[in-house]
Amino acid sequence: MPPPPNILLITSDQQHWNTLGTINPRIRTPNLDRLARDGTQLDRTYCPNPVCSPSRASILTGQYPSTHGCWTIGVKLPEETRTVGHELAAAGYDTTLVGKAHFQPLLSLPGSESIECQPTLRDLDFWRGFHGPWYGFDHVETARMHGNESHVGQHYAIWMEERGLANWRDYFQQFPPVPDDKYAGPYYTRDAQAWDLPEEFHHSCWVGERTVANIERSARSGRPFFLWSSFFDPHPPYVVPEPWASAYEPDQMPWGTLEPGELDRLPPHFALTQQADPDFSAYDEPGGHALHGFHSHRHGLAEMRRSMACYYGMIGLMDREIGRILDSLDRLGIAENTLVVFTTDHGHFLGQHGLIAKGPFHYEDLLRLPFLARFPARIPAGTRSDALCSLVDLAPTFLSAAGLPIPGRMQGVDQLPVWTGDRDSARAHVLVENRHNPTRMHLRTLVTDTHKITVYRDGDFGELWDLASDPEERRNLWNDPAAATLKSAMLLRLARAEIEREPTAMPRIAGA
Repeated sequence: MPPPPNILLITSDQQHWNTLGTINPRIRTPNLDRLARDGTQLDRTYCPNPVCSPSRASILTGQYPSTHGCWTIGVKLPEETRTVGHELAAAGYDTTLVGKAHFQPLLSLPGSESIECQPTLRDLDFWRGFHGPWYGFDHVETARMHGNESHVGQHYAIWMEERGLANWRDYFQQFPPVPDDKYAGPYYTRDAQAWDLPEEFHHSCWVGERTVANIERSARSGRPFFLWSSFFDPHPPYVVPEPWASAYEPDQMPWGTLEPGELDRLPPHFALTQQADPDFSAYDEPGGHALHGFHSHRHGLAEMRRSMACYYGMIGLMDREIGRILDSLDRLGIAENTLVVFTTDHGHFLGQHGLIAKGPFHYEDLLRLPFLARFPARIPAGTRSDALCSLVDLAPTFLSAAGLPIPGRMQGVDQLPVWTGDRDSARAHVLVENRHNPTRMHLRTLVTDTHKITVYRDGDFGELWDLASDPEERRNLWNDPAAATLKSAMLLRLARAEIEREPTAMPRIAGA
């Protein structure tokens, strides 16, 4: 009987689906291309929610945000939640998280206590003594910021200090903010995109180095491992050390476009993004928090191309570190029996439809993900699939690869037969939730092989797309009389999908 496989999950943060060299000749990702060459590329993979915390919690639990409870950022995934890490650890796996977690909010309040917050983030004595267990991981090395944000600390700060960068605070935004902060400026377009932090201290290098160290530790133990290597880039702010900040020419960047009139058929919050000073107050709730994307998305083309070039450079540095990780598997002689998956938590806008970053805009750019899987013992090399897949499928698929039963509480499906080429597909649709405020912005999307529909909790507007004939999503068919039959059919499919995904945590064992 073959030994249990190692499982290595590598994730980026907020990466557009087409930023792989195998898809886009303008970007250089030799190590991700290597993964694709040696395994399979899934071109129709989607997030269950286009916001960090809920999507990451779905990876861990195999459940949708409305089930596991972390329904948006600023909401805690309950620490007692059973995760795929718990299941694998119970079966003898060494379970490790290196890098970004973001399972908890930046505030710690009664009932939602968080260790991923200030001032705990910078209590380095606490983090020297804390390495788990946490959310099913026996060993944790984590941090919370993006780029050079002020909420930096935890194990990453300890690592910088141990390597001689005692003044690491000077390279990040000041906390609390000060007027002369050299890294201040518009969040998505920082003035200093070329970060003066020495490259060897960048958080991508930390994730790469510590991932390799923990793979080596697990290999020495003789136990199979489940390791989540969680990179922070290319999530904004757009900032990276040289030579990566200058690796791409801004005037060569294919910035996305907004066609005249294309937002006229969409819900009103889409058009508001194109105003210089939009009023989104109708979407606010008393005591609520700001909605991602509810601001002006108007930026100059030259500035946005500069940001896109930096975004590509951030991916380049991450790709180099992924190469370091893949090389370690070869060096240790364990690549053949290691399932490697690369993906991201959700997508990103780079000017498509006039939008930047993210928000409640369920275009393919935000929902669709880069996705690669390599398992030399079982996945044929150089294959590609357009089968629908969701991040909620990762937990059950990992358990399947390990030869373990899939608990009934998990709502994802086993994708391993698709990855190995034994089945054409494992699901007929994917569901995407987005509930950033309790009621005012609460939407749900169903995606099929050829169509997509989005329904809002409040309001009679919506979105209906024919992805086969309109892959760029320029013509919303929601109010098109000619699409009335299609709309009715898609609404019925959405209702059935909602019933279908209901988990069965406990089997029925008696008639009464």
